[in-house]
Amino acid sequence: MKFAFYGDDFTGSTDALEVLAFAGLDCALFLDVPDEQALRELGPFDAIGVAGASRAMSPAEMSAQLAPVLAAMSRLPVELVHYKVCSTFDSSPAIGSIGRVMDLSRAAFGDTAIPIVAATPALGRYCAFGNLFARSGTDGRVHRIDRHPIMSVHPVTPMHEADLARHLGAQTAMPITGFTLPQFALEREAMAAEFVGLVDSTSGGAVLLDGTTTSQLSDTGRLLDGLARGRETPLFCIGGSGLEYALTQWWREAGVLPAAPTTHDRFDGVPQVLAVSGSASPLSALQIDAALAAGFSDLAIDAAALVAGSDPDAELASLAERALLALRAGSSVMLHSARGPQDSRVEAMLGALAKQGMSREQARHEGGRLLGQRLGQLVDGLLRAHPLQRLLLSGGDTSSHVTQRLAPQALRVLARLAPGAPLCRAISREPHLAQLEIALKGGQMGQPDYFVKALRGTADARPSLP
Repeated sequence: MKFAFYGDDFTGSTDALEVLAFAGLDCALFLDVPDEQALRELGPFDAIGVAGASRAMSPAEMSAQLAPVLAAMSRLPVELVHYKVCSTFDSSPAIGSIGRVMDLSRAAFGDTAIPIVAATPALGRYCAFGNLFARSGTDGRVHRIDRHPIMSVHPVTPMHEADLARHLGAQTAMPITGFTLPQFALEREAMAAEFVGLVDSTSGGAVLLDGTTTSQLSDTGRLLDGLARGRETPLFCIGGSGLEYALTQWWREAGVLPAAPTTHDRFDGVPQVLAVSGSASPLSALQIDAALAAGFSDLAIDAAALVAGSDPDAELASLAERALLALRAGSSVMLHSARGPQDSRVEAMLGALAKQGMSREQARHEGGRLLGQRLGQLVDGLLRAHPLQRLLLSGGDTSSHVTQRLAPQALRVLARLAPGAPLCRAISREPHLAQLEIALKGGQMGQPDYFVKALRGTADARPSLP
């Protein structure tokens, strides 16, 4: 294998998997670090991913749950291991701390400087002199991340700092040095020498790489590929899916991969889908609106009753009954816990958890987790009662917890649905999952017609069944 990654949530994991698969690599996404037997049975693979949920963990939870995972990944037969974060780097010292992961990685991977890849031009993510910029799906404009209309008001980890060295510096004591745009302007040999020298001088710290163009990202892939060669322990790196783009672009340029990437642009429509959104982003609200306008059955989730009500089980049973009636009637179903950040259900859930003694910060953290777990129970029960071909999940916690509850052996990319949010096929011995196609997306991913496209398929695919 060339490469392995750990995704800090399930939506980010399928984003990385998509890049590798579309580049022509044979790859799969696992829910746990696979052992040799699993790799033999399902492989051989060029690359693998492990889908995790550390984006929603506290530092203490990371120490308990993530440390053994990093140790297991350090023993995989690869030259480079990527800790895959959201390309917007949203995190905090209390939740999803990327800095805490950097600290934990030392025990498994040693003290070589940790490269951090912040640019993903394919998704409209750019890094200039250490400052992160991202295109918004609501207005199509590129914003500095601390002024981004979605990420600056993220309900759990709002981004208030665009300088990633400062942002991550609040999460770790490691020194973070920048490899900036002027260094990318050097000739290749000089650039490589500058990078290696910076890595050597930053032992015990991290090197944050700028990037605004595809060619700069290819240079990043070349630099990382050279740094990873010949090591006894895999090189540990952090970044969004820009790191997968960087390596595959460089491997294609170097002749390791085919010159033409694999195409996965066509997929058929299906008679109905189940869509579940736990995201409160403005873009998710547009996507929900479009689905309802296209005829999806509207099932609003009372998040407060589901996670902190007097009888959550009764609320879950009622929701399941209504969803099952709609599915058996042949409808596509749109389950949603919020339609944008101003939806009163968000505040109602936080208030209900606060009445149970949680601080507002705890309520935000636990609310997303509890809601995701409840939705996992709901979706598992619905698929067992009414097996479907296609399941759509929106929101990091929702996608992670639902997929963990379903527990397929692995996922493989099937087709391109939206950049960073592909349509995948589950690999499972369970009858209700054996034919399941599943798409996982973060709140800021996809176009407004995301759910509708997932139902109807692409224009040039075979028509859906009546």
